[in-house]
Amino acid sequence: MVKIIDAEEYEKRENFFIVLGEPTWLRRGISALLLAQEAGERKLSVEEEEAKRIAEMGKPVLGQHPKLEVIIEESYEFKSTVDKLIKKTNLALVVGTHSWRDQFMEAITVSAGDEDDEETGEERLPSCFDYVMHFLTVFWKVLFACVPPTEYWNGWACFSVSIIIIGLLTAVIGDLASHFGCTIGLKDSVTAVVFVALGTSIPDTFASKVAAVQDSYADASIGNVTGSNAVNVFLGIGLAWSVAAIYWKSQGKDFEVQAGSLAFSVTLFTIFAFICITVLLYRRRAHIGGELGGPRGHRLITTGFFVSLWLLYILFSSLEAYCHIQGF
Repeated sequence: MVKIIDAEEYEKRENFFIVLGEPTWLRRGISALLLAQEAGERKLSVEEEEAKRIAEMGKPVLGQHPKLEVIIEESYEFKSTVDKLIKKTNLALVVGTHSWRDQFMEAITVSAGDEDDEETGEERLPSCFDYVMHFLTVFWKVLFACVPPTEYWNGWACFSVSIIIIGLLTAVIGDLASHFGCTIGLKDSVTAVVFVALGTSIPDTFASKVAAVQDSYADASIGNVTGSNAVNVFLGIGLAWSVAAIYWKSQGKDFEVQAGSLAFSVTLFTIFAFICITVLLYRRRAHIGGELGGPRGHRLITTGFFVSLWLLYILFSSLEAYCHIQGF
């Protein structure tokens, strides 16, 4: 009997040895007669002697190679099948990557998505929309394929490098958006809520979409967005402000950042966030096909409502920044 240990992770290669020992006869049938003769308990008859001779001719013996090595190698076809099955069960069971080669191959390969042909059960070919989305997002895919696989250091390498890349990405996008807003004459607060927030949220949007597809509820998507926004604020802004504060302190000066319309924007954002969560809770209790997605009618209504909240947030923040309405 070979015991299989469930390590809950893929392994490229595994091997073990099977060693055969000396065969032994059990005390039953012909073997019992032989043992009785050897012990001197009784003599064998002619028929028993013939049976003994035949039994000794077929007696199992150990050969020249009693040791066998069993090698189990990874099957890419079987791995792909298991990944698809696990993706359709629970987000907590998502299988991570175990090599940079797999990550880059997945990043540059056009995928047809997670849905297969329900009638035939076969994987469908990429559509025109899949190719368009691939070329629009290939830069982000290749960029984040540089993150170490989840197998390294029990996932800590992936976590640490991901945090650093998101922080650097947020800082770069923030500086580019600030220069762009200065060029076209927009205020910094308007540039922040329109371009910076949109640019830093693009990677989060795709990650949230994956979380929404793989989980039956929207909890994972909300957690992903909340965590990503926290990283964007604490690293993309907080890290830059910390460096600036240390620099100006070394110069004997104070580093000050004017609050501006921050209070108004945060309050408005909090109100709209509560409205969004209320809609998700309503959809969970109403059983209308899920908190996200669902039937076409409900999907379009929810999408339009969420997009309208985003547009209203931009509108009110811009009006307050240009003093058309009074903030806090």
